Amino acid sequence: MIYTLDKIAPKDYEGNIVFLYGDETAERVLPLGKKEIALVKERREEGRDFMLVFDRLPYRLYFLSFDSEKEAAEVQEGLRRRAMDLLKRFEGDGVEEVAVCGAGTLPEEVAALLEGLSLADYSFDRYKSKEPWHLQRVAVDKVYFKEEELEAMQRLWNRIYWCREWVNLPVQDLNAPAFADELAAIAADLEGVKCTVMDKRQIESLRMGGLLAVNRGSVDEPRFVVLEYNNLNDNEGPICLVGKGVMYDTGGLNIKPEDYMQDMKSDMAGAATMASVLFAAADNKLPVHLVALLPLTDSRPGFNAYAADDILTMYDGTTVEVVNTDAEGRLILADAIAYAVKNYHPRVIIDAATLTGAAVRAISTFGIAAMEQNGRRELEMLKLVGEQVYERLVEFPMWKEYDELIKSEYADLRNCGTTPQAGTITAGKFLAHFAKETPFVHLDIAGVAFFSKAQHCWRAGASGYGVRLLYAYLQMQ
Repeated sequence: MIYTLDKIAPKDYEGNIVFLYGDETAERVLPLGKKEIALVKERREEGRDFMLVFDRLPYRLYFLSFDSEKEAAEVQEGLRRRAMDLLKRFEGDGVEEVAVCGAGTLPEEVAALLEGLSLADYSFDRYKSKEPWHLQRVAVDKVYFKEEELEAMQRLWNRIYWCREWVNLPVQDLNAPAFADELAAIAADLEGVKCTVMDKRQIESLRMGGLLAVNRGSVDEPRFVVLEYNNLNDNEGPICLVGKGVMYDTGGLNIKPEDYMQDMKSDMAGAATMASVLFAAADNKLPVHLVALLPLTDSRPGFNAYAADDILTMYDGTTVEVVNTDAEGRLILADAIAYAVKNYHPRVIIDAATLTGAAVRAISTFGIAAMEQNGRRELEMLKLVGEQVYERLVEFPMWKEYDELIKSEYADLRNCGTTPQAGTITAGKFLAHFAKETPFVHLDIAGVAFFSKAQHCWRAGASGYGVRLLYAYLQMQ
């Protein structure tokens, strides 16, 4: 989709128009006749959120009414979600180009609708023999944005597009080596980004027992990718972004039952998210120092696959009793977190991972399960921007009593709790051990990274959820 800025006079514009209307004080500029205005007033008495379509042959006017008196975040999210309804109507009408303007609307409201159009228009098409319909061009009234502002938004939306594309790709076409190669190629084209790709031999030399164990059942070698972007001149440690990169998860020898293996190509969404955030920051030259650490492997039950009762030695020397091989994500993340602590002395570590089904059962598909250790300030900032961009966080406790649930009789830790309860929290507790005293925030994105059916402004498949959240957080640094 191409976005352009244009001077749009809605009464004279020759083309299809989306007209945003949030405030009756702008009635004098409505591109409507008297009977049409009467219809709008009647409808707004019944409720302010609605769409009317007026023929302006050979074009159409899509009149989108909304309630601008609600909380700003709620107004903007409402406009994002309305984008899907608009797109369905455009497709039915055979419309591929529209202009967006409004009356009584703020720039951030227009931006929310544009963002919704970008998110809703994405679909995973590359394996379809017939090319699906997509909106091709959107002209935006230049009163709302400067050229550089619109371009910056588009660069962010492009990174979200590629995050979703990576997560949707099956492992047959995107395994750990292939994903590492793609990340390295992108980094090479971005100013200020450095990429280091470590192969199996280098991972073995680092003694990353978690990543190596999970990889033992796979024919594909693991990779450990480190991306760095530094646009600061201070000596403060970087923000380290750690992303779970399980390219496909069978559960290992604790193989997943029934249809739980469906959509497990999405188990690398954390890695895709963190790479996309760093690339977006570099695209728009944000003044931050970031390091993204991405352990990549698939998890299979073949060859010399690791087994329950195995005891692993992690990168930092911690020993871990394997209770369940399907709790593999925390093992590869633990090595990456420990590596970040030792080699980068970060001011904060934030991880993103499709880690636990317990998070989905707790809060469904409406937000991120979040925890912190020594990272109260960072979590509060993430919660704040999460409300603003509507990628919301639900904080789970990290009380010391939960430490008892991951103690092992035979090693320093177990990779699962001793009971089925508090599975999301014990996973966070396990990871927090490897962060030591470094401020640490854990984001469990299991419920929001991939939707089995369309939801709000996302079609079925990968959502890119978390990229907007973390990008907004970085803008506050």
